[in-house]
Amino acid sequence: MGRTLAIANQKGGVGKTTTAVNLAASLAALKCRVLLVDLDPQGNTTTGCGIDKRELERSSCSLLLGESNAAETRVTLPDHGFDLLPANADLTAAEVELMQALAREQRLRRALEPIADDYDFLLIDCPPSLNMLTLNALVAADGVIVPIQCEYYALEGLSSLLDTVSQIQEMINPSLELEGLLRTMFDPRNNLANDVSRQLEEHFGERVYRTVIPRNIRLAEAPSHGVPAMHHDKTSSGALAYLALAGEMMRRQRRGAPVAVPA
Repeated sequence: MGRTLAIANQKGGVGKTTTAVNLAASLAALKCRVLLVDLDPQGNTTTGCGIDKRELERSSCSLLLGESNAAETRVTLPDHGFDLLPANADLTAAEVELMQALAREQRLRRALEPIADDYDFLLIDCPPSLNMLTLNALVAADGVIVPIQCEYYALEGLSSLLDTVSQIQEMINPSLELEGLLRTMFDPRNNLANDVSRQLEEHFGERVYRTVIPRNIRLAEAPSHGVPAMHHDKTSSGALAYLALAGEMMRRQRRGAPVAVPA
């Protein structure tokens, strides 16, 4: 069964969608079978993969509401090397409907179970809030990847997210782990960024990925072309960083050491 990873941070603008799309492409380039799940009503992951979210007949909304199954909802992207469960603004309505549903936090996990064996990695791009959609992602996930920008408010937001993850571990999903903290949009010339980076390493140790994602114009340009950065400019520092991250993740998985969420 594939390893399901939620890419989550309630703070917006930290690189969740960029990480989701480019990590999926990088894992696929390393011959992994990958499913990318767009769980954000903004649908930016879907757009970044070259899919028109306005023309979707099936989406992660219909999946969560039981109107379609995962096998018929996923879209194969042969040019990118991975599959996608797309999303659009309908997800907002789905969240409202789920509030009244039984076992509402289990919907995504149950929907993905029939196809989990088809993949090595299932990556879930979460919305920038700790809402019902993010809860569904964390209940479905084996691990959480937290993209984090090394700035003043980063550690405060991280603490709230980790508290939520710990609660989900205790109450619903005891197998949930902190997969890793990913430093994004990093500028080594910025003293504050270097200071926050050191704090992360001191407090979280090996939970912080060694790979650091730099600020890179090619990463910013790629979504407008509907492609991951490696298909826009495979030699760019951003594309190479995500490829390095994929390799680091695979090495961690081969070691198989569980990572608990810190207190």
